Amino acid sequence: MNQSSISVDRYFQLSLYLLVATGFVTLASTGRLDAPALLLVSAALLYRGYLLVRGRTLQLPERWASYATLGYVVFYLCDLFLLSGSFVSATVHLVLFIMVVKMFSVQRDRDHVYLAIISFLSVLAAAVLTVDAVFFASFCIFLLLAVSTFVSMEMRRSLARAAVASRTPPSGTRHVTGSLSTTALALTLGTALGSFLIFFLLPRLSTGYLSAYAPRNTLVSGFSDDVRLGEIGQIQQSNTVVMHIQIDGDIRGAHDLKWRGVALRAFDGTRWSNPQQAATVLTNADGNFDLSATRAATVPVRAPQLVRYRVLMEPIGAGVFFLAPQARSLSGNYRMITVDEGGAVYNGDRQHPIGSYRAASDVNQPSREELRRVIAEVPPQIAFQYLQLPPVDPRLPPLARDITSSAPTALDRALAIEHHLQTQYAYSLRLPSAPPRDPIAYFLFERKAGHCEYFASAMALMLRTLGIPARVVNGFRGGEFNSLTGSYIVRARDAHSWVEAYFSPYGWITFDPTPAGAAAATPDSWSRTGLYLDALRQFWREWVINYDFAHQVSLSNDVVTRSRNWLDVARLWAHGGYDGLMERARHVEAQARTSPKRSAGVALGAMGLLLLLLNLGRLRRMVRVRRLARNPASAPQAAASIWYGRMLRSLGRRGWRKLPEHTPKEFVGSIGDPQLRGPVAAFTDHYERARFGNSAQDAQALPEIYEAIRNA
Repeated sequence: MNQSSISVDRYFQLSLYLLVATGFVTLASTGRLDAPALLLVSAALLYRGYLLVRGRTLQLPERWASYATLGYVVFYLCDLFLLSGSFVSATVHLVLFIMVVKMFSVQRDRDHVYLAIISFLSVLAAAVLTVDAVFFASFCIFLLLAVSTFVSMEMRRSLARAAVASRTPPSGTRHVTGSLSTTALALTLGTALGSFLIFFLLPRLSTGYLSAYAPRNTLVSGFSDDVRLGEIGQIQQSNTVVMHIQIDGDIRGAHDLKWRGVALRAFDGTRWSNPQQAATVLTNADGNFDLSATRAATVPVRAPQLVRYRVLMEPIGAGVFFLAPQARSLSGNYRMITVDEGGAVYNGDRQHPIGSYRAASDVNQPSREELRRVIAEVPPQIAFQYLQLPPVDPRLPPLARDITSSAPTALDRALAIEHHLQTQYAYSLRLPSAPPRDPIAYFLFERKAGHCEYFASAMALMLRTLGIPARVVNGFRGGEFNSLTGSYIVRARDAHSWVEAYFSPYGWITFDPTPAGAAAATPDSWSRTGLYLDALRQFWREWVINYDFAHQVSLSNDVVTRSRNWLDVARLWAHGGYDGLMERARHVEAQARTSPKRSAGVALGAMGLLLLLLNLGRLRRMVRVRRLARNPASAPQAAASIWYGRMLRSLGRRGWRKLPEHTPKEFVGSIGDPQLRGPVAAFTDHYERARFGNSAQDAQALPEIYEAIRNA
């Protein structure tokens, strides 16, 4: 095997190893791999890399590999039905096992192809498990390594099949590696550009071929119709981004809104639920839904204060739309939505999971003076659903009466309970080691600390003991404002529970008994770098994951508008430049008339500078040729070509011209002058050894023989 074959083979082995490693790293970056699989495969990859660096090999017998594969088939069934319990997880384990076995049992060229295919399957599995922007960066690296792997694989096979070795000495390893890397990078960039155009120009359809296998997020449990106390607290300990919200006209983060998810009415002591909840189905062909039609008629509160916003959801798997209280409208690429009795809005379109939507909410609530004048009667349907109580601790009703003893109206009683919980109890995300038998009594009378779900539940129960209809609402509060994108970053740690109490005829009014700032008791705000990363993440979700036909129309309209603006700017610039050029020409003409000698000198200098710039490349080549001719040993091959050309031009002036079909040896034989033929033959021998053998000594002899030919 010559040096070129060795260089290509080493490049191929390294590229294939990095390809496999990148596929595994892409899969591991999803965070879905279990610890045993992550540790075992990482150890195998590190050991394979160690062997590659040391130039060693570990070859498992093909029989052993076959036995191991057959044995894993049985383990795969156990993994599928007993251990992982998931088709995706069990299949990922199978792919990783085959990858490890194949890395140490490569026998034929097709085994290399199998390894490349396995690395692609790892990337495909990662695409199912995540939609994060990290996947895009990993995929770009994978694409570059895939191109370099298959290019070097084909070169390796061609060199192995070559029957005749080239007479030209092979290039060095560094030259081969650089050429292959440059070629792979150029092909990757071309592929990426073509893919970019195809992605943004072809009509987009929502298919979701692999969406059925995508894992569901644990956030869903906190926003369903059946929620146990403590689930919101578990969600609040996660830093996962849930959604981005852009409020029209808000460029400084001036809003602190609650994003309503589900309202729960029935409580059994440990669990909130919505039994036999009726729902209203709304359908609209153009994706615009009027939510005000689903709400009970209430007394209007002065002029409505509408807030319009756009929500970009992360794939948390929830089927509920998060909206600011008193939602009035919703629009998006959804064919059907449902609204339950508690005002929660659900997606009824299984073909279009919740991604992005626009909405408008009326955030104006009646004043306290208006609420203090409410009538005491409660509609029977509201009383039946929102005044029911489970068996409660006997200390709870007296506590509610003591807190509200000096409150004359229903509103004042609600405000008194809210204030008491905010000031007399502490906020804590630390859950009890063992679930208490009565969580609310344990919170109120023993621990006196908890998270928002306990505060909201306690207030709702105390309001019900006083005859005030109340319910618990789960959703999110606030969010961190990103000034780079003008959007609020809502994370899982912003999950929140609050209370809605009924005051006829105004409807449901929001109360929040959780101590102020408790829900925001989180780690320090992101650095500026973190905000840039979040802006990239939002762009990825908006223009890649959620890219559809509506985005194409918006993008095309934006391109047309910008193109027209650019054309107008270019036209104005051209007119302005033409007028300025004509003005300068008139000025030069006036100067030429007043001082012709100076103008002529400036013109000649400008022409000389222009000629110098136009011939700069030729001058550089002339300098390089002269330098190589004076020092042939520095670059024997290039210097030999230079001196051979000079020799041919010298002989041509004497009448001996080399024909294109003549080889150097044949040209020597065509020279009829014996005294001239000898030096030319000697020159040709030295030329061939310098040109094709890279001989510095022969190149050094060419100038002297050339002078002998000129003097012959």
